[in-house]
Amino acid sequence: MADRYGTDVLSTDWRKPRNGRAVETPAELGAVVEEVETDFVGEIVAVDRQLGTVTLEDRRRKRRTFQLGPGFMLEGRPVILVAPTPRAAAPAGPKRTASGSIAVPNAPARVARASRIFVEGRHDAELVEKVWGDDLRIEGVVVEYLGGVDDLADHLVGFKPGPQRRVGVLVDHLVRGSKESRIADAITRGPNGAHVRIVGHPFIDIWQAVKPARLGLREWPSIPRSIEWKKGICQHLGWPHRDQADIARAWQFILSKVNSYDDLEPELLGRVEELIDFVTES
Repeated sequence: MADRYGTDVLSTDWRKPRNGRAVETPAELGAVVEEVETDFVGEIVAVDRQLGTVTLEDRRRKRRTFQLGPGFMLEGRPVILVAPTPRAAAPAGPKRTASGSIAVPNAPARVARASRIFVEGRHDAELVEKVWGDDLRIEGVVVEYLGGVDDLADHLVGFKPGPQRRVGVLVDHLVRGSKESRIADAITRGPNGAHVRIVGHPFIDIWQAVKPARLGLREWPSIPRSIEWKKGICQHLGWPHRDQADIARAWQFILSKVNSYDDLEPELLGRVEELIDFVTES
């Protein structure tokens, strides 16, 4: 008769569990495990390293959360679930400036060129600085603001443009037949016109170059010509507009919504890039 107990009951390790000893296993998302005390079987859908928990979801989309550690079965074998090791971040691509150019880390500012870029007002200068400032410092280009395009001819007389002293000018509302276009035409036809590049955007004011969606608007409001445009915008939007301090605060709020070139209308982007290219040509 066969001895169903074998010849020696101590010939094997009686302390060894039938399914093997539990080993530490990372709780990887997507793995299907069983919690042995409750017989709950589910896919690992979340792991909280701080709380030390794992969340399972069964085929009925019911979820239960358990403590990480022993008491789980994976593919029929006991496991001790541990939090997975954080994956190393993918290599970062080249860092870019707010204008979209590849950043040059720790690059010192270049000694200022003789060439300049003129813009119509303080707000224009602040916007150009915020988006193109890193590029301008590397290129050694200084941006100066005028009181308005009416003063441009006088500024150029004092500046004396030439082959090594180029001037790029950004003008608001530079559209055919406007006062601004007539001033620009007269200057570029002048004796130093070859060394001056005047470009503009179609917006009434540089504020409009900021995409309205960044302010939660579908479009910039239409303001009657009888109302000062910036005050009219503030009034329409329910912002204080009593004095210049209110206008300045409104602009700072608008400027705070600009973090990169993607927050600006393309009609402005191309014009500024054109001016930078012009004044930095060898």
